Amino acid sequence: MLKKSGWAVWGAALFLAWNLLLLFLWSRPAPSSSSSSSSSSSRLTAEVIRLAQDAETELERQQDLLRQIQRYRGLWSRRRALLPLTPQPVTDPDPTSPVLPVLVLACDRSTVRRCLDALLRYRPSAHRFPLIVSQDCGHAETARVIASYGAAVAHIRQPDLGEVAAPPEHRKFQGYYRIARHYRWALGQVFRTFRYRAAIVVEDDLEVAPDFFEYFQAALPLLLADRSLWCVSAWNDNGKEQMVDAARAELLYRTDFFPGLGWLLLDELWDELEPKWPAAFWDDWMRQPEQRRGRACVRPEVSRTVTFGRKGVSHGQFFDQYLKFIKLNDRFVPFTQLDLSYLKKEEYERRFLAEVYGAPEVRLEELRAGRHHHRDQPGPVRLQYRGRDAFKAAAKALGLMDDLKSGVPRAGYRGIVSFVYRGRRVFLAPPPDWDGYDPSWS
Repeated sequence: MLKKSGWAVWGAALFLAWNLLLLFLWSRPAPSSSSSSSSSSSRLTAEVIRLAQDAETELERQQDLLRQIQRYRGLWSRRRALLPLTPQPVTDPDPTSPVLPVLVLACDRSTVRRCLDALLRYRPSAHRFPLIVSQDCGHAETARVIASYGAAVAHIRQPDLGEVAAPPEHRKFQGYYRIARHYRWALGQVFRTFRYRAAIVVEDDLEVAPDFFEYFQAALPLLLADRSLWCVSAWNDNGKEQMVDAARAELLYRTDFFPGLGWLLLDELWDELEPKWPAAFWDDWMRQPEQRRGRACVRPEVSRTVTFGRKGVSHGQFFDQYLKFIKLNDRFVPFTQLDLSYLKKEEYERRFLAEVYGAPEVRLEELRAGRHHHRDQPGPVRLQYRGRDAFKAAAKALGLMDDLKSGVPRAGYRGIVSFVYRGRRVFLAPPPDWDGYDPSWS
């Protein structure tokens, strides 16, 4: 319909131009040597030239309008087709499945192609998992890469590209302020403009696993049902290949640490966070007790995302030591066919705490040397720590990420970090009488 309208505009403009030309020919006087006739002819010629220029200007304006209509045609048609999470009569093979968009945050990395290629390769349904790429920075090459995907993605652009007001001591952190502003705008588009009930958030430097969509589709009902959860993440902060059990890729955990790096949230959480969204460092802000409010996230044993973005505002912090060694799951797990109810708070704590504190205790030196008394027995062991310094010393010695945010260790739940060390499951855990996190440990 829009295409036909565009042709109609062009036809009308050409008709106008043709009639102006005829008017000029019909009204042109016969040749005369008199000065008055010459003057009259000159005025008429000037008038016709002016009219022709006006017609040319109008044609250019109509052409620009047509280009804008064509540019936004795909986006508007997708917006009209947006559906809530409740089942609707559609042609999708599985109409009962919820619509779960993937929001890709992009800026000036043309390598966003690697991220989008993987998402499109593994996406089981364009209807159930629409891709929305939100671009900040106004980087032309990145914009061309995104545009090359045509209707396969919706390309939206953050309109405010100016600097963000920051305290003088934070001038060097301007990039973090821009990122927080972009997140706020993009999530606002997803939940306020497009009115989705949930969304998966990734950044342009992430590559996803074959069962990325399967994982989030299966975890969504759990997130909706369990109020003690506030996100589902595809990331394991301690997911280096030698520290996970790749043969148990179906294992999922609760964690008190907000992992990010491919995560699912509900619109109701955005209702809560948007009014107080920070000016910068949004991910660390999410890890503060005022935002977490005792809630947990779900995270996998084996990560369903990996980052290839060494260059960024963090200047490669942690990349060479940890991030580039993260194991990306390569085995499809049919999560939607599994019972994930064990992740609900009461059942999970009953089972998980019994396993942790029922495991035999070992000392760090014994574990590292392989001399502990249980080395010939299968099953997990427990390495106990007391205090911040003891945790950091053990984590560093074993190759774990040893930083804490508001007192919470990465991938930890009730202070417990689960990982694999030399082929054995290890729980780095506080004493059984643990009474909560101490924010001063950060």
